[in-house]
Amino acid sequence: MGNGLYAWLQPDGGWGWSNAGLIRDGEASLLVDTLFDMTLTRDMLSAMEDATGIGAGKIATIVNTHANGDHCHGNGCCPQAEIIASEASAREMAEVPPATLAMFKAAGAKLGPAGTYFADVFAPFDFENVEERAPTKTFSGAMDMKVGDKAVRLIEVGPAHTGGDVLVHVPGDKAVFTGDILFIDGTPLMWAGPVANWIRACETIIAMDVDIIVPGHGPITDKAGVRRVADYLAYVDREARKRFEAGLPVREAALDIALGDFSSWGDGERIAVNVDSLYREYRGDGKVTPVIELFALMAQVRDARR
Repeated sequence: MGNGLYAWLQPDGGWGWSNAGLIRDGEASLLVDTLFDMTLTRDMLSAMEDATGIGAGKIATIVNTHANGDHCHGNGCCPQAEIIASEASAREMAEVPPATLAMFKAAGAKLGPAGTYFADVFAPFDFENVEERAPTKTFSGAMDMKVGDKAVRLIEVGPAHTGGDVLVHVPGDKAVFTGDILFIDGTPLMWAGPVANWIRACETIIAMDVDIIVPGHGPITDKAGVRRVADYLAYVDREARKRFEAGLPVREAALDIALGDFSSWGDGERIAVNVDSLYREYRGDGKVTPVIELFALMAQVRDARR
């Protein structure tokens, strides 16, 4: 992207196909996120070394933008690097280790439609051979650091997509790596919420003096792309609240909401998780639906919308 900034993009940005980035200044470097498994991450690091001369052994710092495995399961490929994440993300990483994903994937159809769906969308990824590395340094709020002479600011904007989402802002280069605050051409997935926090995170990006915006999934975007994500979240919030107040269950509400302008985005069945999270917010009871039930719900919504 110029001036020592690089983005690693994995089309089509669907389940598990996340983006990462490299910030360098001379021999100093910071890797923004790793990938869903060790093989994918090694391939990325090899390509980065070809492009920059900075290989896995020279990367000094990794920032994990959040706890989902497609942004941190490759941490072990850089055993010498300091790993920075928000405190909330570090807690979440410990709650869902790769072994849990491997177990669900191996069970597959034995877990019913949820297991079939899970095994299908995560079929390309190897959860069996992940050498975990947890964060070695955490922060809350914001953290300023340097990569060589480049100023980098880490800004915690979660809970939103997950409990501890972080933006990586490089103000001197007018660039920001957003993690999964942004899904471009794919449906945002709200595991945590509240929705107002996520919309506020989008507004934070829009208010930045940036020209380069690297999302967690999908192609590099601009502020119009950020606005579209915020519009989706606001739309689903409005529509879900109507159905909550009318007494519709989550599944019926998810099926009843027309995707309209957002119907071309991938993984549209994620609206089921988004509605479930919004209903939890409206109830105010903090009751979290088990993940396997959410995958079953997405499978039902996907099949019903076909």
